[in-house]
Formats: sequence, C-alpha cells, structure tokens
Amino acid sequence: MAKKTGIKIKAADVSVHYGDKQALHNVSLDIEAKTVTAFIGPSGCGKSTFLRCFNRMNDVIPSAKVSGSIQLDGAEINDAALDPVLLRAKVGMVFQKPNPFPKTIFENVAYGPRIHGLVTSRREEQDVVEDSLKKAGLWGEVSDRLHDQATALSGGQQQRLCIARAIAVNPEVLLMDEPCSALDPIATTIIEELISELQKKFTILIVTHSMQQAARVSQKTAYFHLGELVEHGTTVDIFSNPKNDQTEAYISGKIG
Repeated sequence: MAKKTGIKIKAADVSVHYGDKQALHNVSLDIEAKTVTAFIGPSGCGKSTFLRCFNRMNDVIPSAKVSGSIQLDGAEINDAALDPVLLRAKVGMVFQKPNPFPKTIFENVAYGPRIHGLVTSRREEQDVVEDSLKKAGLWGEVSDRLHDQATALSGGQQQRLCIARAIAVNPEVLLMDEPCSALDPIATTIIEELISELQKKFTILIVTHSMQQAARVSQKTAYFHLGELVEHGTTVDIFSNPKNDQTEAYISGKIG
C-alpha cells in the first residue's frame, strides 16, 4: 500500500467537448503522488478522454475543447504559455496498442533523452537506455540485441519497450491507456507486476476495462459513467463497499 505523499495533480471542473458533443462533465479529482489510480467504467464513459487531459493529448484533436483546471504540482497545465512537448516529458504515456518506433530497440529508448537534451555523451545515452530497460523489466531479454528492430519483439515485449521509452525522459507521471488489452495473460501479469514496481518512483494513472486488473494494481479507483465521475475512493472501498448505487451496479455486473 502506497504511503500518502501529498497531492500530485488537482483536477477541478474539467469538461471536454468534441464539437457539439460533451464527452466529460465537470470532473474534479485529486491524484495522490506515487499512487496507482485506476479509471474504470463502461465503454464511452469518458475515462480515456479524462486521461488524455493530463498530457494535453486532446490538443491534437481539432474539434476538442477542454475547460476547467488541471494543476501538476500547483502549476496549471492548460496554460497557453506551457509547451505541450515539455509537459509530455513530465507526463509520459503508454497506449493501448504497443507503438514502438520503426527503429532499433536502442534508438526507441534513446530518442526522448536525446531530443530533450538529457544526455550529453554516448556513454550517458547507453546508461539511460540500460537503466530504462531494467526499470521496464526488459533488459534481461534484449541486452544482447539492442540493435535489432523493435518491431521484431513480441507484443508484451513491445509494450514494455514503450514503457521504457516513456520513462527514459524521467517523467513524474505515467499515463496508461488500457496497456494490457492487446496482450496475452502472461504478458499482462508481467506488466501488472511492473506497474507495482514503477509506482515507487512514478504517479500512475491507468484506464482499464478489467475490474480485476484495477483491483490488483491500484490503490485508488475512480468510476465514470456517461462522462461524469460517479465515485472516487480507495480501491478496497470502491470494490467492497461502494457508496453509489450506480457504482455498485457496475462492480456487481448488473450494468456493463
């Protein structure tokens, strides 16, 4: 169980419109540092839309309009003066489908530190690549083939490579959007164990369709329905003693 280490992110009255359609309605939520927070709820409930607010990925959708406030360590991330590229170095993201660059394993991990000027020599670059692959639980499997194409890895290995790539720039927050949905059960178990390890260093937000996964990996859970945050609390309370009837109906399988 993660110790309370203060609030890392404060979201207040966050709404998202895609054109005329409102996808998220006035969501307010505090995220604790170095804690895994799971977003659960039926398909189309707004959980991935909310996740993408934290690194301004909605900015890349022309019809998207985000309102409200999201503060990371007290600084407003929606400030027009803030470069989203710098924000995304602090708030890394792992997507549903593994998406390695069509480059070598080494180049995938080295790319971020290089473009952000975090490494000044080949030796430093090699150290960062090794450290990131170790943190992602992949070093033992790829240390002798760093110059092979990343696309030759298995799906589970590709997803761990994407995690290594995300953490190579030393972010503070890691967003995971259904990171295991394209993986087999063995690869899923490896990623879940990895999440528990990574939370010692990072604040992690995970969107998952699997309530079992949310129960296994998270300390806090937020339940969304039709673009609204219905309930938020400790994972133990949400799953064993939900306060809201709607949450209870979803957890018990009455609605899906």
